[in-house]
Amino acid sequence: MQLFNPVSTPILTTERLVLRALSFDDASAILQLRSNESVNKYLDRPKAINLEDAKAFIEKIQKGSHRKDSYYWAICYKGHDNLLGTTCLWSVSEDNTMAEMGYELHPEHQGKGIMQEAVAAVIDFALNVLHFKIITAVTMLENVPSIKLLTQKGFLLDNDYTYVSKEDANGGQVFYLLNN
Repeated sequence: MQLFNPVSTPILTTERLVLRALSFDDASAILQLRSNESVNKYLDRPKAINLEDAKAFIEKIQKGSHRKDSYYWAICYKGHDNLLGTTCLWSVSEDNTMAEMGYELHPEHQGKGIMQEAVAAVIDFALNVLHFKIITAVTMLENVPSIKLLTQKGFLLDNDYTYVSKEDANGGQVFYLLNN
């Protein structure tokens, strides 16, 4: 059953990348990503065990995308359909003014500026197309590359848990970006 709605998950492009909707063709790559110890190190989620776990995750993502309560992209190089990682906007507020951003990249593709490009495209879409007022991101204190990425993109540390509660941050640090 294909739930993909192209209106709710637009294709985003950068100089080197295409961010496209996640599909069932990505199941093997999603399994590799979501079962990787290095990727899961800072994420509070169950590890994918088999292809069925990956397919169930993709179905969940497609349903959320169809409802427009999340936007989720597979990150690929232009001209190639192989998934390098993912990025998303989720936990969209009921008034459509705020969302949380997330991202993950397979370790073999880290350190190449891929996530810098992908996150910039998602931020642009969130602020200039969806007109969100606030984007949040939660990361663990030990996840130095994620903190560096967020601060380079203009995110500020939310010490007071103004935008995401301390409980919802689940031990993570909350960062936020305001649409000026």
